[in-house]
Amino acid sequence: MAKSRACTSNVTPGRMTLFAPPPLIPGEEADAYDDLLARISGTLKPSDSIEEMWLHDIAASTWEILRWRRSKSHMVNGNMHRGMKTVLESLCSFEEADELSFHWATRDPHSVKTIEGLLSSAGFSMDEVIAETIAIKIGDIERLDRLIMNAEARRNGALREIDRRRANKGQALRRAIDDVQEAEYTEIKPPQIHNGKDA
Repeated sequence: MAKSRACTSNVTPGRMTLFAPPPLIPGEEADAYDDLLARISGTLKPSDSIEEMWLHDIAASTWEILRWRRSKSHMVNGNMHRGMKTVLESLCSFEEADELSFHWATRDPHSVKTIEGLLSSAGFSMDEVIAETIAIKIGDIERLDRLIMNAEARRNGALREIDRRRANKGQALRRAIDDVQEAEYTEIKPPQIHNGKDA
């Protein structure tokens, strides 16, 4: 019977093991996430374990926001040849548009030059290509926008909780200080003297 391979942790030294592993997917760098976490921690300066939990929520949500924004850019770039084909179909035959856009995506010099001439002669630019690409992928882009908004809402909610908790702690501290000051400066009446003796 083969021995089971021991599980290895992907938590880097220094990262708090109390919390869940960082929300990384293949291709994302743990060092970049750690840098983000350190920057946020340096700004917020969590004062206890509760704020530490919110700090990790804020870092994870911020990381997701950055991921989805990158995904939008990659989605547009990865489908630019489709937008280019749509634009070219109004300038040449369907077959030629299909072939030119395919070779343009591979940066074939001849196709790039041919397309530049066709776009220029029609008064078009890459703006039309980008617009057509976005139109093709608008449904996916809108879904990514919703993911970004959800992550922003979670991050902002955690920030509000930290602000509210610190405000409450500040108010409690101010009340405690006021109580101490009132006790310290309470007027003490001198003892009454009757017949030469203390009352």
